[in-house]
Amino acid sequence: MKFGIFYEHQLPKPWGPDSEHRLLQNSLEQIALADRLGYDYAWEVEHHFLEEYSHSSAPEVFLAAASQRTKNIRLGHGIVQLTTNHPARVAERVSTLDLVSNGRVELGLGEGSSVTELHPFGRSFRDKRIVWEEAVQACLPMFWEEGWEYHGHYFDFPLRNVIPKPLQRPHPPLWVACSQLDTIRYAAHRGMGALCFKFVDLDSARAWVNAYYNTFLGDQQKLCDYRTNPNLATVSGFMCAPTDEEARQKADGWTFFQFALQLYNKEGPFEPKANNFWERYQEWKQTPEGRRRSDSELIGSPETIRERLRELERAHVDQVILLNQAGKNTHEDIMSSLELFAREVMPEFQEREDRHQEWKRAVLAGERSLDEIDTEPFNATARLKPTLPPSEEALAAARKWAS
Repeated sequence: MKFGIFYEHQLPKPWGPDSEHRLLQNSLEQIALADRLGYDYAWEVEHHFLEEYSHSSAPEVFLAAASQRTKNIRLGHGIVQLTTNHPARVAERVSTLDLVSNGRVELGLGEGSSVTELHPFGRSFRDKRIVWEEAVQACLPMFWEEGWEYHGHYFDFPLRNVIPKPLQRPHPPLWVACSQLDTIRYAAHRGMGALCFKFVDLDSARAWVNAYYNTFLGDQQKLCDYRTNPNLATVSGFMCAPTDEEARQKADGWTFFQFALQLYNKEGPFEPKANNFWERYQEWKQTPEGRRRSDSELIGSPETIRERLRELERAHVDQVILLNQAGKNTHEDIMSSLELFAREVMPEFQEREDRHQEWKRAVLAGERSLDEIDTEPFNATARLKPTLPPSEEALAAARKWAS
């Protein structure tokens, strides 16, 4: 099993004049420590206008800074919003990051989470999947073709050589953001890695892992001629401390992560300066919903976390991504948590990575079959889905360019 760390760059109010500066500098220090400790990946999101929840609108800049402070850790876009970026600019920035990091980029691709982010860029929430698919077709060949043109409905690009080219040829490994668990199958269908949110228990993890690999092998349809990336990673709230009680106290910000995202998805967009989400969070924590815990997060002592990770290992999850920077979790607690986990927990699972890779090789080679498990009992919704189908214009465009 491999391990990553995850950054939304949350910044609850109140803010001071140096709050954002301190936030980013602390995150860079944490990633540098993770690199020295042997963590495998550092992932950063792209979000726009989601104040308090995510001050991470230029991940390519932040990851470039991280690349100069690290040597081995993989640097993951988790994700690039293809709906709000021009395909050529995505290819240019990702290739440049791959060059300055000596080939350490992982390229996650996503649609954008809400109308708060999409509408200012002229994108409709209901059409975001179709726009995303066309953006993939327009963008990815730019990484390897010396001359490329694309003439679609949402993107029209004349013949050009998009430069520079990435160090990893033909392109960095590809991932899809799975904001609902049922999109795990979609990631496999497109031949890309799945970046998904936490599983409730072993049965849930096994069902979705099996569904992913069975779809990857039996129902794969790529959008263009890119290299596939059979991988499934899950994000989980994280804090490692000497005792369970201490870890829960230090990880109070984990539920702010869930709370703030729900607010933006259900109530946004908000008028700037009109809300204080941290204050609303304090009220929400006193409600029955706010007190509820799934006990599936990786928050606890080394022994508690070890037992939960063994369940994910038995389900053959490829990577666990640890969400430590949430709410008002302190820099000092995040650093000590990374150190304790790396010392007391991580080595056991990294030592068995060869065993997992052999299982994976056998599955992909067709030498080992996986049971078909009904995933519907485990299909919890993590984020808001479009309430309307894609527009007729979008559907007509998709049919036209598919033919």
